[in-house]
Amino acid sequence: MRWSLRFCWRRFPWKRLSVPVAASIREASLSKNDLIPVWGGKRSQNCLSGTLSATRFYSDDRNHNENLKESNSLTSEHSLSTDITLDQTSSEQRQRSSPFLELLHQCGSPSDVLDLTCKNSPTIRQVSNCLNHMWSSMKKMSDGQRHYELQLMFEHPEFENLLQRAMRSVQHMCNDDIAYSLLSMVNLGVPQRSRVIQTFLRTCQERLNDFDEKTLSILASALEHMKDGQNVDALKEGMRLVVEVRLPGIKNVLALQTMMRLLGKDAPKELKQKLERKALSMTDQFSLPNAQYMISTMAKMGFHSKPLLKVCGGKIKENLHGIPFNRLYNVLKSCKELLYRDVDLLTSISDHVASTLDIWTNKQLVFFLSVFEDLLFCPTSLMEAYSEKVITNPEALTLKDLLCVLKVYSALNYDLQHQRQKFLDSLSHALSSYLPKMSGLELLKAVYCLCLLNHFPSALLEQLLNISMLEQLASAKLPKSTERMFQRVDLCLRLDRPPLPQPLTVPSSALGNPILNSPSVNLRLSKGLQSVLADEANAALQEMVVVENFYIIDGVIIKPLPNPPCVTETSSISPAESSQRIAVIYAPNSSFCYGTSIPRGPLALKVRHLKILGYTPVL
Repeated sequence: MRWSLRFCWRRFPWKRLSVPVAASIREASLSKNDLIPVWGGKRSQNCLSGTLSATRFYSDDRNHNENLKESNSLTSEHSLSTDITLDQTSSEQRQRSSPFLELLHQCGSPSDVLDLTCKNSPTIRQVSNCLNHMWSSMKKMSDGQRHYELQLMFEHPEFENLLQRAMRSVQHMCNDDIAYSLLSMVNLGVPQRSRVIQTFLRTCQERLNDFDEKTLSILASALEHMKDGQNVDALKEGMRLVVEVRLPGIKNVLALQTMMRLLGKDAPKELKQKLERKALSMTDQFSLPNAQYMISTMAKMGFHSKPLLKVCGGKIKENLHGIPFNRLYNVLKSCKELLYRDVDLLTSISDHVASTLDIWTNKQLVFFLSVFEDLLFCPTSLMEAYSEKVITNPEALTLKDLLCVLKVYSALNYDLQHQRQKFLDSLSHALSSYLPKMSGLELLKAVYCLCLLNHFPSALLEQLLNISMLEQLASAKLPKSTERMFQRVDLCLRLDRPPLPQPLTVPSSALGNPILNSPSVNLRLSKGLQSVLADEANAALQEMVVVENFYIIDGVIIKPLPNPPCVTETSSISPAESSQRIAVIYAPNSSFCYGTSIPRGPLALKVRHLKILGYTPVL
């Protein structure tokens, strides 16, 4: 009788009572013919670049007769004894559970757990416990050790038996155990197309209406790490419907956030707004980790909610001392993705990192500087404190660190005042020690950033403008931006006229093509300037003026000087010296450090050079 029922279950896994959500997603589920197990044969296990793939338990496209043949092949003595074990009474399970769990908690790796299951056949509940413990033991390992243990796990002969037992037990598991088992198997790297995973996914679809808030949250965590597929997509759609219906009753913040992440960017706008209102109604329950996680959750959803961001930012700002590096860095990265810049929050983080500089590694500090630059925000206190650290020990910076630091300080145009020369000399000295190892592109980036900072180390410039280095750069397939960098370096050498041991110029072959397209007039700016100059009889307006074949000035206002210099018989005055030239430059917000009127790198260089050429720049 039992075998007949098992056969019927295998033939008709979806014959059950109608459930609203299950019915709505049934059509999207895989058909039975899509889930043919491959039990026999040897497995193929490859471990490359930390990725594990196995052919065992894989789905394959065959006919139904082959499916029956392979299903019947499972009726071996081992399978029969396992099924008898699963059917033992609950009292017998309780008698063995306590000693088994004690032994399970002593296991320090997945292989230890599998060795234990060889000696002691686990019950239905213990199968889930075993899978959970296998993953929890892996989380405590280093990356290298985890990779090695995963390989041992897939090669262990008992691993196949444990997954077979899990698949046969799934219909008898409680909901929490199903969700936890699926999450553990996904995290352990069991192939998503394997029959055991697909069986658990379909069981989750059947029971979705019975899942409580906690179980839905666990399931959402599992689905978040899975690729799109028919069963996965159907389950996600079912979860969306369930979440929408049950949203008013959700009481746990973390569960809400997990489901928000699962729904992702594809969630309808109306549902996102409902989730926002629900989250705002729970803000009094937000812990510090909840606030951090909510910002990254909104970034994952692509949903910018100013009220939520303000609440979370305030909570973070009040508790900065309790946040480790990874979480604080992720908050800043999420703010960048959301294009959210709260000056008070960013300033507080900058001040906190600067005041606790010694507790951060050099790599962490460089990451902080880089993400602040991505946010277009100048962390004044951090940049001041970090410059002193660099001056004290520039040798501690790797080449990658040096290039990143130069990029940040030049892009944000930060004025170090009295520390400026010491800081730039320290960076130049450290870069010189890496000259033999630097590629041509790395050298160009370093020199370009130093030129933006109005600093011209001769050793680096000579190496860059060496014929062999220029030929190397010319032969490489480099982006067009390298031409712009060379053009700016050339302008700096010609206009700033740095005192070098020998005069240096950038050859024309490295400069590429100058500006060829005539830029269009900014109509709104033009109209505004003309109205301003309407009453100025002696003023003239020139529009879209190209200077040095590189810089474009939106409008040049030429006015006679109130007290022009005297002309003598032996001297003459050029028109530029007898008039005032005001260069009006239209600059978008992204050209300035956020929240300030400080121009960023390229715009600051343009202003510096226009002043040298006799213009009065107005931004």
